[in-house]
Amino acid sequence: MPFCSQCGNPVDAAAPFCGRCGARQPVGPAGSPAAGSEPLSGISPRTASILCYIPWIGWVVAIVVLATDRFRQDRVIRFHAFQALYLFVASLLNNSVLSWVTWSMTPHIQLHALVSVVLVAMSIFMMVKASHDQAYSLPLFGELAARSVEEH
Repeated sequence: MPFCSQCGNPVDAAAPFCGRCGARQPVGPAGSPAAGSEPLSGISPRTASILCYIPWIGWVVAIVVLATDRFRQDRVIRFHAFQALYLFVASLLNNSVLSWVTWSMTPHIQLHALVSVVLVAMSIFMMVKASHDQAYSLPLFGELAARSVEEH
């Protein structure tokens, strides 16, 4: 039976915390990470950057990347996560505001569809750049992302 790394109390091999003092246990059974370990712990930084740009679902990965301690000091990955979030916000604004405005003006204007295609193309372009470990700064989105990384 293993013992707590802080107080020496016997703990269950699969327990992430000590029952007596509450200290986090560093390793689970057979050297595997303890239960409740950090998300994305088995993903390379390049893969995490790429996953942030997946259209419509990458924002979840971007939030997880920004919240994890593993990538807290990696400025390039945080830049990609922030830039992907700003692309997602632009997509939301396009779908909620621009589509409504163009629909109410004239049904023949397809500005909403054009902006949607451009935003998806930007996401795909950034996935390629991230796969080559390049922190390419998109106009406006990249400037906002760089400012966000500097603030944190």
